[in-house]
Formats: sequence, structure tokens, C-alpha cells
Amino acid sequence: MAKETPIAPSGMRDFLPQDMLKREYVFGIIRESFHRFGFEAIQTPTLEKREVLFGKYGEDAENLIYSASHQRSSEESEPLAMRYDLTVPLARVVAQHESKLTFPFKRYHIAPVWRGERPQKGRYREFYQCDADIVGVAEMSADAEILALLVTVFKRLGLPRFEVKINSRKLLTAMGVFSGVPDSQLPDLYRSVDKFDKIGAKGVEKELVERGVAADAVKRMIDLITNRQPGRASLDYLVATLGDAAGAREGVGELRQLADALDQLRVDPSAYAFDFTMVRGLGYYTGPIFETIITDPNLGSISGGGRYDNLIGMFRRESLPTTGTSFGIERIIDVMEMLNLYPPEIGGTVVQVLVTVFNEQTRAESAAIATDLREAGVYTELFLQDRAFGKQFKHADKKGIPLVAIAGPDEIAAGQVKLRRLADGQEVTVNRDQTAVAVRELLAKT
Repeated sequence: MAKETPIAPSGMRDFLPQDMLKREYVFGIIRESFHRFGFEAIQTPTLEKREVLFGKYGEDAENLIYSASHQRSSEESEPLAMRYDLTVPLARVVAQHESKLTFPFKRYHIAPVWRGERPQKGRYREFYQCDADIVGVAEMSADAEILALLVTVFKRLGLPRFEVKINSRKLLTAMGVFSGVPDSQLPDLYRSVDKFDKIGAKGVEKELVERGVAADAVKRMIDLITNRQPGRASLDYLVATLGDAAGAREGVGELRQLADALDQLRVDPSAYAFDFTMVRGLGYYTGPIFETIITDPNLGSISGGGRYDNLIGMFRRESLPTTGTSFGIERIIDVMEMLNLYPPEIGGTVVQVLVTVFNEQTRAESAAIATDLREAGVYTELFLQDRAFGKQFKHADKKGIPLVAIAGPDEIAAGQVKLRRLADGQEVTVNRDQTAVAVRELLAKT
């Protein structure tokens, strides 16, 4: 029988221990930042009812949703699909469990999602999302809280220059209507403008004309969205230009309130900017939208989100105002690796000390030392095989374990343990009951 080729499915990846240390470092900073801002964790199933996911994202996104099935009779089958993101499951959770929740409800969710993408660099079929959302607050104070969280996380990760772009779906619609784009073509408008960073103003203009939007309407729209002035000056320009166009004053007003709330939270004004070329592609956004990009070097988007006040209403009689963001965790991890932003101790091993075994007669004492160290909170590996001392040291060196503990017959007879730091060969011999203290001192000097 031929052996199977050991390879993961296309667009899906394995993560080895060294990879996981880096991933957990990033997850840890984000999770702790969520806690600082008062967000609490939830978890949802990998699978959702197909009806829960479809009809929420828009046609382009829903073409990427994986259907799930099981080999059993059709009478028993329940149409299921693998979650596309963590936002629609949140809406379902709120509607199903609202009597158990306290509002405003601030939740975060860190979990894998699946999309039938064409695999390429930075784009996977299985990847993690890291979401934070606030349910039940209509005021822009909630959107500002999300943006303050974004800036806090990226600064704590040590990311280089980044910028949170802010726009509004209400303003995009108002600009489209003002420019003369028919309501039926507004979805085409969103799709084309969403490609602005990739194809530029000329490319967007060409695509919209090809989609059948009148050339004069396209030109007016391009002039509006490419207006980018410092701070709130761009909002003043839109008020002066759009006047009483439907939705314009409301959209601008919300962005002004958002800017005021960001000032109250002392968010650095240089960390964000209003950018009317930015469009979040998903169909459920209703108000302010935001996206974070790395600006130097130009490495693209690392977060996206916005306000979606109607989505929960698809699962209950009345909707609830909601805003949130999704961290592009895979892209962030790639950027951290590319720019060498991990602390030097990240990426080797969690093990702090290897307890060697001199021979089978001393194994019981080595096991006792390992147990004592573990109970003292030291991450300890006990060598489990009958191998020469040299091979045990090579094992520690290959894994990057910084310390080795030695308890041969002489040390055991004297009630002592010898510790060696592999980086510089420094050795100390300590009394048996001082082993954990000595380990910590040696680790502190590593």
C-alpha cells in the first residue's frame, strides 16, 4: 500500500513550537489589551447553521463560505457551514442569549475562520481572527473606544508607523447620491472604490464607467473621495460641498463626534486620519468604518471594522447598535517576523531548565528535582531516555533550553545540585533546597 504524502491542505498551515511561541506572544498582548479595556471572551462553534451565515455578507464574500456535511440520511441532515468570520456568530449569540448578557456588552473572540480563497502569500483558507465588539451603544463613544483599543494594541506590539483610516458608509452613500450614481449602482460603487489602493483613481474611474455609471457622476465622485486634508478640514470640505444631500450631515456629524471622543481618550491624532477612499467590502456596515495600515514600510492592512447597527436585527425583533473591529492577526504576525519585532527570548522554547539523568540509579533523584522545580513554577523538562550525558546536553542546546541541572552521585551524596548556563558555561553548585532560587537568578542574567 502506497504511503500518503504528508502535506497540509492548500491554504492551511501547521505551526511548530517555535511558531506557536511567537503567535502566543502576539495573542497574549492583544488579549491583555482587551482585558484592560473591559472586553470579555466568548467562544462559538466552528459550524453555524447555513441560514445564519448566508444573506449577511454580500455575494462576493458568500461565494467563499465552506459548506459542511456529514454522511447520514438526508432526513436527519441540518444544512451547516463553517464560520466565515466572528461577527455574524456574535449577532446570533446576542440574539440567542441576550437574557444572560449585560448591556452594553463588550466581547472579544479569538478563533479560526475558514474561507475558500485562492491561496497566495498572506491569504489563507484557514486563519485566526481576533475581534472586539461593543453591543448596545449608539453613541460614537463606542467607536472611539474601539479605535483607542486598536492604537493601544499596535503601540504595545511595537509596530512601526501605522495609520487608522476612518470613513463612513453614510458619507459614501451621500457622496454617491450627490454625484448622481443611481441607487441600483451603489453596490458597484462600493466594490470599485474598495480597490482604490490597488488600482488608483484612474483605475476606479475606468472600472465604474465600464460598470455603466455615467462618466460625469464618476468624476464628481472621484473628486469627493480623493479630498484628503489634515484633521477635520476634510469634514468641513464635505459639509460645504454636499450641503443638505441625504445622509451627508448625519455622516459628517458622527465623524465629528468620533473625533471629539478620540480627543477625550487622548488618542494621538497622528495615529488616525479620515480617508474617503477606504471602503470595507462587507455588506453589513451602516456607519463609521475603519481600517489600519502599516505606512512605513507599506505593508497593507492589519485591521478592519466599523459600525453595523442592523445585523443583530436579522436574529431578533429589534436590532441593537453595534461597532467593532477585527485584527488581521496573521498579517500582524507576518509583519512582526518581517521587521524582527519579537523580544529576543521569544521563539526558542518555553522550557527554562533541563534536569539531566546521570544514570538509572540517580533517575529517582532527578525526577524529584524536576518535580520540585515544577511546583516552584519553573518550566522544567526531565530527560526521559537512557542516553549519554553529552547527548542530553546536545538536546538542551538544540531546543534552546538555557539551563541544565546535574545531579550525579557526588551531588546527591552532598545534598546539592549543579546548574550550568549553556550560553556562557557558567556553573554554580547549590544546596538542594535552593535549586529554584538559583535557577531564577541564573535566568535573570541570561
